[in-house]
Amino acid sequence: MEVIVERPAALDVHKAQVTACVRVPGEDGVRVERVQEFKTTVRGLLVLADWLKAHRVTQVTMEATGVYWKPIWHVLEDDFELLLVKAP
Repeated sequence: MEVIVERPAALDVHKAQVTACVRVPGEDGVRVERVQEFKTTVRGLLVLADWLKAHRVTQVTMEATGVYWKPIWHVLEDDFELLLVKAP
């Protein structure tokens, strides 16, 4: 079964910053990509959560490098479907 997520986000997680990318439908039906960087402080992660909500994101995928993903998971887990992936 093929699942298409209309408003996904992907996070590239590092120690001091997170790069977020969302893909959402544009006004003319073409997908629009937005990329933004956020600090990994509590304030920065709350701004990230607000940014994702403003884009009406439903699903967030993030990489599982080290333990840096854990605080992000805790901030986002109540509002988004989260996927944790590990690169081969």
